[in-house]
Amino acid sequence: MNETVTTIGPSAVVGLVAAIAVLVFLVLRTKVHALLALIVAASIAGLSAGMTPDAAIKSITSGFGSTLGTIGLVVGFGVMMGRLLEISGAAEKLAITLIRWLGTKREEWALAVAGYIISIPIFVDSAFVILNPLVKSLSRTAGRSVLTLGIALAGGMVLTHHAVPPTPGPLGAAGIFGVNIGDMIVYGLLLTIPALFTVTIYARVMGPKIEAMIERDTGDALTASDAFSEFSALADEREKELPSLLMSLLPILVPIVLIFLNTGINGIATADEGALPAIVVSTAAFIGNPVIAVLIGVLLAIYGVSRRLSRHDALAQMEKGIDTAGIILLVTGAGGALGAVLRDSGVGQAIGEWVADLPLPVMLIPFLIATMVRLVQGSGTVAIITSASLSAPILAEIPDVNMVLAAQAATLGAMIFSYFNDSLFWVVNRMLGVKTVKHQILTWSVPTTVAWATSLVTILVADLIV
Repeated sequence: MNETVTTIGPSAVVGLVAAIAVLVFLVLRTKVHALLALIVAASIAGLSAGMTPDAAIKSITSGFGSTLGTIGLVVGFGVMMGRLLEISGAAEKLAITLIRWLGTKREEWALAVAGYIISIPIFVDSAFVILNPLVKSLSRTAGRSVLTLGIALAGGMVLTHHAVPPTPGPLGAAGIFGVNIGDMIVYGLLLTIPALFTVTIYARVMGPKIEAMIERDTGDALTASDAFSEFSALADEREKELPSLLMSLLPILVPIVLIFLNTGINGIATADEGALPAIVVSTAAFIGNPVIAVLIGVLLAIYGVSRRLSRHDALAQMEKGIDTAGIILLVTGAGGALGAVLRDSGVGQAIGEWVADLPLPVMLIPFLIATMVRLVQGSGTVAIITSASLSAPILAEIPDVNMVLAAQAATLGAMIFSYFNDSLFWVVNRMLGVKTVKHQILTWSVPTTVAWATSLVTILVADLIV
């Protein structure tokens, strides 16, 4: 243990506990925003650990800046691209195509996969609102349960919303843990596949049962409105206004391919220094950098799916996207500030050495912190950032921890039991016409918990393997 850590006394641990308690109290019970609460908690943790005021402030500001320096532009470009894909109809095009490819009796799987892909660049609330008409029209024409289709769609969306960059939550976790964004994408996609299956199966089995329960308890039947015509007719008419499938996919796929390409070429060059020409390695490093890769995605969205928009409208829509990113960036930076204080004060190392001796998988630390914060205050993004801020400095001091997997543990732990303090809870239930609390919990709170439990098992198995 280094000299800094040997000076850490009981007051530092008590101060950290107090900082966490203040953080939870401010977010849950007061009007203080999570941004301010994180900075207050960082100040309490630093000063109680014996840092001078100047040192605490320096740690807060440097942690804030370094975190945003890692992911700030990627978040900004990502929300710009997502907004353009949202308003251009690219999301609808992808969903309609998948439904046609998979055919009848597999509509819930088509919508789950569509939601899984679409929610990577587009905020989950908006994406669900956009695709909800497809749920209603499919229910009417295919004779499928509205809730089966709606839960499958929202379930696919919530998984990548939590785990796959450039969504702000996992980007923030990557920045705070200091892990490669390409690795974060790969892990996020792989770790959420089992949950995609379990949530879709839940939707298929429980959707009709919940609908029957609603009709029995309330007398209301969840049927599609007469305003929705045959799905095929609706799709044919709507597709006249939509971009092509290729143009809809390129802004999503090209950045991911470029990031993966950079990771692969860098791995080859590292293993064998002369295996590839220097120009190939440097070019891949440039265009495969997440900032440049997502910038290319934005340009593809501007000149591909948004060609029908005027210059003024395109700029206005991108600025709307940036408006939503502002507070997310600030909260993420504040989380980085808290993490920096725990590292610089030595508290993180002291707790890390203590945790390393516990007979528990270390992946449970970020996972359970995210779970508790999510249950208390409702926001998945805040839960992810808080968990990453508290656990990254601790896990950094434990030997042989896979930090990418730890960052994913923070994102997936935040999926548990979405309920009244989560905006998506209300979006899903209201759009599907579910009005009673018991039915709302079965429709959305339970499926998110199924995804959470599946992800917990997946994380623990992956920890044993990697």
